[in-house]
Amino acid sequence: MRFGRLTENPTTAGAAASAQAAEESESPSVPLTVDAVARALERVRRRSLSYTDIDDDELVRQHSPLMSPLVWDLAHVGNYEDLWLVRALGAAAATRAGLDDVYDAFRHDRASRVRLALLGPEAARAYLREVRGRTLDLLDRLAPLPDGGHRRLLADGFVYAMVVQHEHQHDETMLATHQLRTGPPLLAPGAPAPPGREVAHREVFVPAGPFTFGTSTDPWAYDNERPAHQVNLPAFWIDTLPVGSRAQIAFIEDGGYDDERLWSPAGWQWRQREGLTAPAFWWRDGGTWLRRRLGHVEPVPLDEPVQHVCWYEAQAHAHWAGRRLPTEAEWEKAAAHDPATGRSRRYPWGDTDPTPGRANLGHRTSGPAPLGAYPAGASPCGAEQMIGDVWEWTASGFTPYPGFRSHPYREYSEVFFPAPGEESAFRVLRGGSWATDGSAVRTTFRNWDYPIRRQIFAGFRLARDADDD
Repeated sequence: MRFGRLTENPTTAGAAASAQAAEESESPSVPLTVDAVARALERVRRRSLSYTDIDDDELVRQHSPLMSPLVWDLAHVGNYEDLWLVRALGAAAATRAGLDDVYDAFRHDRASRVRLALLGPEAARAYLREVRGRTLDLLDRLAPLPDGGHRRLLADGFVYAMVVQHEHQHDETMLATHQLRTGPPLLAPGAPAPPGREVAHREVFVPAGPFTFGTSTDPWAYDNERPAHQVNLPAFWIDTLPVGSRAQIAFIEDGGYDDERLWSPAGWQWRQREGLTAPAFWWRDGGTWLRRRLGHVEPVPLDEPVQHVCWYEAQAHAHWAGRRLPTEAEWEKAAAHDPATGRSRRYPWGDTDPTPGRANLGHRTSGPAPLGAYPAGASPCGAEQMIGDVWEWTASGFTPYPGFRSHPYREYSEVFFPAPGEESAFRVLRGGSWATDGSAVRTTFRNWDYPIRRQIFAGFRLARDADDD
């Protein structure tokens, strides 16, 4: 993700330069219609407004130095849309002058944004309406999307897909802010999740051999998912389901948070500094583990995927279990590779869009579904719940694929890659969470964050080498 950071906007000059360079590039092949784009823009805006339909005091307050005030995120998505769907596609001037600096996250970290001259709640909503009006005017003028100037930005509606995904990602960021705030809940509860079930096998086998890693054809894919390339992996085992809260409690009760041998040196230092004893938002009341979720206090559901754990915690749990975290390539092969066809799927179940029967996405529920709830979403190897529920930490650092090219701006991915010869500061997460929209995740989607992050909706699953048998 860094959701709310990885998707931040570059300067206006950078957008114009990217648009000019994009005219020289070829396009993918599956166009979006103008009506589909307009519907997608409207749907994500309804979501953004629903998370900010709260008291002004709650919107302008900084609930945690880890996150921006909600009103900053609200106006930021409008500024990003103004930059990429208005100015980069032909409008001469910004919808409102003087906002680019305020809403440029590369100039202001989250902890400092509360001190900026932010638009107030009503002004932010009015700004979004103004930008959207200009966007729709240009959308009509530029139709059909694959034609006209800025071919690569417009091809298959890529620039519109980028903006829609960006706003959904900030919606997930806003949900993380709601999770961090104290006080009674402000959001309506989600729908009940389907029941869980026992699975036949704890782990599934993935045979050795090559598979297609990444994509070169998905019109919604970001630059860091490209280009597709062949990777040959040894055989391995991967858990059928993510690690659940019951297993995390067993790790806690066996002294996992107090056993330095299970932790990396950096992880142990972090655990000591922060006094970690359990996942974020958990505490013990007598013999019962409780958690706070979006303002509600409830017993920890034992058979849900554990969430709000950092990479260091996931790594320590893996060592305790005699396992390891899967690499990013292993995760994607387990999720996407179809040995019958030799190709990779967009989703574990195939190329059709997510449905409520296949994955827990889009804040339909207010947290992870029980383990085993989505057998219809299984991948070809039999792994389940690889899309939705919780982001899954992998063992891999965030690095570019061979042949990587920035598009449409360096600040999306390239600036987060390590310098040659250095180790990445970030760890890759895969699969999306219950808070991720289905349009903003796929088997090739790469999220990344610092290994200390716990406010994100992240969990993990375990793997092991086949020769460990």
